[in-house]
Amino acid sequence: MSQMKFRHEIKHYINYGDYLLLRNRLKFLLRCDRHANELGEYKIRSIYFDNYHDKALQEKFRIRYYNDDVSFIRLEKKSKVNGLCAKVSAPLSDEQAQSIMDGEFEFLKNSPHALHQELYYKMKNELLRPKTIVDYTREAYIHDVGNVRITFDKRIRTGITSIDALNPLLPTVEGLDSNLIILEVKFDEFLPEFISDVLQNNYSRSTSVSKYAVCRIYG
Repeated sequence: MSQMKFRHEIKHYINYGDYLLLRNRLKFLLRCDRHANELGEYKIRSIYFDNYHDKALQEKFRIRYYNDDVSFIRLEKKSKVNGLCAKVSAPLSDEQAQSIMDGEFEFLKNSPHALHQELYYKMKNELLRPKTIVDYTREAYIHDVGNVRITFDKRIRTGITSIDALNPLLPTVEGLDSNLIILEVKFDEFLPEFISDVLQNNYSRSTSVSKYAVCRIYG
């Protein structure tokens, strides 16, 4: 399991005009994520786990893969403490991911990955189960100093009540007004002043944003 490292994470809802203004400035200051396509984007699909107590609103387990490529799937756990966020991950094969979604998760108990074992315990004892699919397109910009990552998450959609996350033809519906985009700013100890200036001069209102919570209303 990856070592947990806490980072600052600030999220904003912005409209399409704000997005265009910000991206046109950031793309000349920061570099694009190397995993992006020629448009500077990549697709993300996640399926979030939850139970009857809405545990995922505080601590998130999810299975995630990118650009419809099920050859690289990750189990991730995201935690928040005192306004700081941390994420740990472990690999999953497509067969393992499908087994979990089918309710067959005993193999996690004896996995060499601690995160697999933790998920097993929480599925067994806290009745955590795959709950909500969240699809979106991400545009990401990176700056090495401060380990800064700025992302725009667009076209957010959900699989309604389906948990068939590995199905590329799964019907989805809009989970967020198409004119709204989620801006995320992540960094370690500090945010370089020139980046902070760009953000503050263009959009300064932070808010509590969760793509899972947005899409959860359909489940």
